[in-house]
Amino acid sequence: MIMDGEIAGAGEMDDAALPGLRSELLNRRSFLFGSAVSLGALGLAGCATTDDMARMEAAKLYGPVPDKKFPIPAVDVAKLDPKYVRRTVRYDSKEAPGTIIIDPANYYVYRIEGEGNATRYGANVPRKGFLWNGDTYVGRKAEWATWTPPKEMIERQPEARKYAGGMPGGLDNPLGARTLYLYQNGKYTVCTIYATSDPESIGKGVTSGCTGLLTQDMLDLYERTPVKTKVILLPA
Repeated sequence: MIMDGEIAGAGEMDDAALPGLRSELLNRRSFLFGSAVSLGALGLAGCATTDDMARMEAAKLYGPVPDKKFPIPAVDVAKLDPKYVRRTVRYDSKEAPGTIIIDPANYYVYRIEGEGNATRYGANVPRKGFLWNGDTYVGRKAEWATWTPPKEMIERQPEARKYAGGMPGGLDNPLGARTLYLYQNGKYTVCTIYATSDPESIGKGVTSGCTGLLTQDMLDLYERTPVKTKVILLPA
């Protein structure tokens, strides 16, 4: 770096040398100033790295899906708490790879991957009064399933009666794009793991016994879950 003394000493040089020196000074100052701006920009970027990276990651995972039957829109990730973004985590379990564990107390669903790892999905879970636990299994699977409200729901919510004969699959159907039906001892529990397009429901108790994943997460889980897969519902 050129110090003030060096700049003052330039007056003792001949006039022919001054333009070159001034040019050199300007170039060095421009470089230093430009470097400071660049470093400052990097610093500012670093300050926003956690949130920005989380949103970039979420945007990739939850972008639009051109499904063959109904195009699935992107999730508004600004409405999704970053802690519920799908990721691989450490999860010690003696259960076989592929087993699904629903943790309603923390609003997560885990798929055991083995070697102490699991895929973790953010979820919505049953609301107070509808929580339950136990061992179940996937009795059947469906894409764009028809939704038929159980008689208990119709009694509680008479407005659901219009769908007593079944609501066809589609973007507005409560079961969404993919559904895993939970069974115990050969009988349907009337509960499912289903797809939701509502990011604001994730991390909340909102259902009458079912567990919901964002559609893009449900697509991932559905493809890797065969019928007869064990599903464990932990106590809340």
